[in-house]
Amino acid sequence: MHLFPSSVDTRHFRRARVEQPDPPDQAPLGRPRLGYFGVVDERMDLDLVGGLADRHPGWQIILLGPTCKIDPGDVPVRQNIHRIGPRAYADLPAYLAGWDVAIMPFAHNSATRYISPTKTPEYLAGGRPVASTAIADVVDPYGRRGLVEIGDGLDGFEQAVERALATDRRDLGRRADAFLAGTSWDRTWATMSDLLEDAIERGTATEFTVPARDGLARVAAGGAGSALADRPRIGGAAMSGAATIGTRGRGGDDGL
Repeated sequence: MHLFPSSVDTRHFRRARVEQPDPPDQAPLGRPRLGYFGVVDERMDLDLVGGLADRHPGWQIILLGPTCKIDPGDVPVRQNIHRIGPRAYADLPAYLAGWDVAIMPFAHNSATRYISPTKTPEYLAGGRPVASTAIADVVDPYGRRGLVEIGDGLDGFEQAVERALATDRRDLGRRADAFLAGTSWDRTWATMSDLLEDAIERGTATEFTVPARDGLARVAAGGAGSALADRPRIGGAAMSGAATIGTRGRGGDDGL
């Protein structure tokens, strides 16, 4: 098994680093702006968002994305909370360019225990300082490397946002670029391809057992090909013996 963390389309999100006009529905908003893009659902700590808006009426909190799996009425309503709704992937850098801090106010519950937010490297590629609650896959590696400010609870998250607002963006950009250089989707695919080609060249076989309708069946799996013993079936389909390589096993994040 080979582990690949979340990758990022750096070229796409770097467009947020270029000075550009605000999208019309964001342009009227004041500063500072705290922005989030992604699905607004049970993974978000809505009490935290509402509490932050109450403590800092001057902070404009932007929620960009659809509301799913929760009652839309549960999303806090404040004058400084702006629910823009879903936008196309192509438009995200333009919105990101107008934010002072990108936020990830995730709750701590069963839905977030194993998430690995893909928006973390996207925010950083866009040159934004980031504040997040203490999600394991954000704390390590991003928090540990000083790329994301981490804070839990209203007090802790408020302090994380304040540190992010004071961040030297030029320095953050240099450090983020150095880290993200090894995490592009192109590089991830090239590494996967190398592993697959190596397995094919080695052509070694390994026996393992899988559940079959009548007890256990042996399957020989090899890089150059797979021999099926008694053609075990799972869910009505013949099971091949090919090995699998995939992106991170923790739950990936959502898109728009």
